[in-house]
Amino acid sequence: MPYVSNDDLPPSVRNHLPFHAQDIYRAAFNNAYEEHANDPRQEEAAHRIAWAAVKRMYVKEGGEWVPKGVPG
Repeated sequence: MPYVSNDDLPPSVRNHLPFHAQDIYRAAFNNAYEEHANDPRQEEAAHRIAWAAVKRMYVKEGGEWVPKGVPG
């Protein structure tokens, strides 16, 4: 189901991503969830797409997610 706020995100997202990355995840998830309305694996697809959106702008360095291009 779509997420209304970042507080509604799964703990695996909420507890590991910076707030901005959570915004990206939530927006991408909600959009993908709507786009895949007739897909029996709707939620799974939406989570995959949301993580891909985060990974376009963030990278995991030393266990921490940081914006791409920012020295760690």
